[in-house]
Amino acid sequence: MSMAYEEYMRQLVKPMRQELVQAGFRELTTAEEVEQFMENVSGTTLVVVNSVCGCAAGLARPAATQAVMANDKTPDHLVTVFAGQDREATAKMREYFVGYEPSSPSMALLKGKEVVHFIPREEIENQFIEDIIKNLTEAFNKHCS
Repeated sequence: MSMAYEEYMRQLVKPMRQELVQAGFRELTTAEEVEQFMENVSGTTLVVVNSVCGCAAGLARPAATQAVMANDKTPDHLVTVFAGQDREATAKMREYFVGYEPSSPSMALLKGKEVVHFIPREEIENQFIEDIIKNLTEAFNKHCS
């Protein structure tokens, strides 16, 4: 890929990254960052696998941020990886999603390193945002303190 293309993509996705970061999500951009985080994590973690697609922009990111802001019970940690941009980080995070097919966007709620709730693209795309928020908050209420 050309350097011009890579720089264009970095600039294009900047607001897509910032939407989650501004809501309190920690962005993990390398496989090493993912591994360091996951090998030392305790408690619950919401992982958002971010994407440039419309369902990420119109549904996944807003649902994740609203669910976290609106619910009393929330995960201890909020992290995100960006599919198609930070490929190694995304691949490394997906190694922890045992039994789940790669999907972007997607969201995983983990207890320690174990996925206790997973929302694949199929449960995001063409859904109402309120239903995705409800899906997340029910998982938070069940698994978070």
